[in-house]
Amino acid sequence: MQKNDNRNYKFSNDSESRRGEYPIIVSLVKRGSKIIDLGCGDGSLLKLLKKTKNAKGTGIEISKSGVRSSRQKKLKVIEGRIDVKLPYKDKEFDYAICNVTLQMVMYPEVLLSEMHRISRYQIVTFPNFAFILNRLELLTKGQMPKTMIPGYEWYSTGHIHQLSIKDYRRFCQTNGYEVTREAHIFPQSLFGSTHVVLHGLPNLFASTAIFLTK
Repeated sequence: MQKNDNRNYKFSNDSESRRGEYPIIVSLVKRGSKIIDLGCGDGSLLKLLKKTKNAKGTGIEISKSGVRSSRQKKLKVIEGRIDVKLPYKDKEFDYAICNVTLQMVMYPEVLLSEMHRISRYQIVTFPNFAFILNRLELLTKGQMPKTMIPGYEWYSTGHIHQLSIKDYRRFCQTNGYEVTREAHIFPQSLFGSTHVVLHGLPNLFASTAIFLTK
């Protein structure tokens, strides 16, 4: 059996996550905002927003260990799925955040619809499946790329709805979601520096996308 499996994240009580999207997400949130983090993991992003932006936050996480770790940080987090009807009023939050989790839920369209219902602004980040290394691996090896899921097999990862930047832009346009800001992460180890050419072709060269919509 496969030892590595990221469908069931296990966090220690003192777990602290650091991700490249965090600084960008922090820059998008206004001070003192009311936020909800959907798929909040160990609560590290919530904690950071509370500390740096004085945000009033809550979270939902399906992993029991993630909920425990979040509560150890004195955060208000409940256990549950996020791709269902959520128990919140329309526009109850200033921001609904879903960080690198969209591709891991069964009903991403339900999650996005609920985010728009319960918040004024939505911040969504996801791995860009159209990233050049994924394309090359699929082309040359003829198998599901492991570039963005190192250590896992196609059957032992929770990435069940892969998408590209173009896919998400099209989804927003089709559903009437206005994109007010779009940012990208380009792997420094691969490109050395974020050249202007890379910025012009994010669907090819960006490994991660960050969208702010309303």
